[in-house]
Amino acid sequence: METSPSKKKRDALFLPFMQIPTGHHHVADALMDHLQQMNQNMKCQKVDILAYSFGGLESVISSIYLTAIKSLPDAYHWIYDRLAYKKVTKRKRQLLYEVLFTYFFKRMIKENGSEVLFCTHSLPSNIASALKQKGKLDAITVNVYTDYFVNRIWGLNWIDYHIVPSTPVKLFLMRHGVKENRIFVTGIPVHAAFHKKTERRTDPKDISVLVTGGSLGVGALDKLVPSNPSSKNLHYYVLCGKNDELYQKLRHKRNPNVTPFPYIENKEEMNRVYDQVDAVLTKPGGVTVSESLMKRKVLFIYDALPGPEKVNVEQLKRLGLVIPINTEEDSVESQIMAYFSDKDRQARFKEKIDDYHQSLEKKSMNEILTEIISTS
Repeated sequence: METSPSKKKRDALFLPFMQIPTGHHHVADALMDHLQQMNQNMKCQKVDILAYSFGGLESVISSIYLTAIKSLPDAYHWIYDRLAYKKVTKRKRQLLYEVLFTYFFKRMIKENGSEVLFCTHSLPSNIASALKQKGKLDAITVNVYTDYFVNRIWGLNWIDYHIVPSTPVKLFLMRHGVKENRIFVTGIPVHAAFHKKTERRTDPKDISVLVTGGSLGVGALDKLVPSNPSSKNLHYYVLCGKNDELYQKLRHKRNPNVTPFPYIENKEEMNRVYDQVDAVLTKPGGVTVSESLMKRKVLFIYDALPGPEKVNVEQLKRLGLVIPINTEEDSVESQIMAYFSDKDRQARFKEKIDDYHQSLEKKSMNEILTEIISTS
């Protein structure tokens, strides 16, 4: 018999990789918030296995990773493709990772004592799966995929549950022996705030586009947001994040077609911003994409980073859920207006986004998490 979380208390451990604030961390934070809203007495902890295992070396590895993406994008993509994605259907044990991390992983589990593990990165999932196979790990293990594909590193058959972003990922897992009743198609998990709809306050005749520009320099932003938009009905809302220089520059320009926002930490406030816009113009990072899909926004995608982002774009294009923008050819504005001038194209996108939402679990995330942590 299943027991509610309040009757069967289980502490949960969330396992991202590296300390960089990537989607692995954002998804872990969103699920931790769900669990703690369900049961305030539940202890949820997040541990980066890399920093736990090798301490200060994590910052060195993170720095090398960021440098490789920016300075050697083609080389990084080549390495990622061969180590994690090429021949993705041919799965085998990752002996190097097991040698490097198994001892620390076992020590971490013993110290923490958590009975439920949520892996939001493939590497801790791989170690957990290997230990489960050997009968050396009793905890309920859950893979939470933060990309729209499954790389070769993820552990699969010995994992108890899988929270997946799309039906193609579910079908991939089933082809590799995962039972259907162990898979939940939820989209990439987002904070509960983004499931709410608020009132739109902007003029419905205007076309409003949210631009995620926090990490952009002013020069890069000029390619996306023209100084003098030719369409007076096109309004840009720019998320400047922690880039105060960008925020101040846009404020001082006083362009009536551009509204800059500083860093928005409050999820409810960010949800209200989403509800003011028709579309989102963003790099294909997992968090913004998943929030935009949950909000049913038109997604214009530009400049995918090497590695998983490039693979994500291809998967999302196959699903018809994103519209690629070429920043090197026609103006970005003309490409956006071409979409909003084409009723048939808009209808096709709406059909695809409706299909995507129809494919998601009818159970709420709270119901799914209750089912997982109540497992006997």
